[in-house]
Amino acid sequence: MISEQDLILPDWPAPGRVRAVSTTRRGGFSQPPWESLNLGGHVEDDPEHVATNRQRLADTLGLDPASVGWLSQVHGTGLVTLPAEGVPEADAAWTDQVQQVCAILTADCLPVVFCDRAGTQVAAAHAGWRGLCNGVLEQVVDSFQVPAAEILAWLGPAIGPGEFEVGHEVRDAFLAIDPHASEAFSSEGARPGHFMADIYRLARQRLEAAGVSSIYGGDLCTVSDPNRFYSYRRDGRTGRMATLVWLDS
Repeated sequence: MISEQDLILPDWPAPGRVRAVSTTRRGGFSQPPWESLNLGGHVEDDPEHVATNRQRLADTLGLDPASVGWLSQVHGTGLVTLPAEGVPEADAAWTDQVQQVCAILTADCLPVVFCDRAGTQVAAAHAGWRGLCNGVLEQVVDSFQVPAAEILAWLGPAIGPGEFEVGHEVRDAFLAIDPHASEAFSSEGARPGHFMADIYRLARQRLEAAGVSSIYGGDLCTVSDPNRFYSYRRDGRTGRMATLVWLDS
């Protein structure tokens, strides 16, 4: 079993039947450089280790491994309704089915989980800068069958604002959609011609513009905490953490 200390439970006022969790890199079987709870099957880790890690996570959470809706993520805006056959190519998932798990894999990109205030629908999104800029969070908000004001969102572990250096093309892409996005970019601490980006602030801006005002989390940096988190920006060849959300019976 994975210890409670090696899992992150969202601090958000979700209904009791809404369950959500983010994993850390600790508590699994993978060997370096994927040490140890790598849940990504696409990063050249031993497939048996990945399968064992996924089974251990399911056992810890009291889930049927078959109920976890893993995705083939492509840094896009596609959303799938679960359950679905196979491993859908998408970067977000929504469901209203009990014990059906929406799952996102990350190692610096932003995982976001959603629920409605009544606890009847949940969703998860993988928001790298491209997906975030192109509207993956808005896709999730639109999938809910309630007004946006009835949706809660929690922002999981991602690359922090002191670590996310980007080129001008990233800043320009966000400003082309929303001029207020300039508030999430700073030249302080960045190389000439680059900016430090706050992906948490960008996500909050996009969610608020979509009508979601109940937004939580956004205070964990994957890059600066190598003992707890995988980070592609920091390490390159590394594992993936999972963020899951589901409706309990």
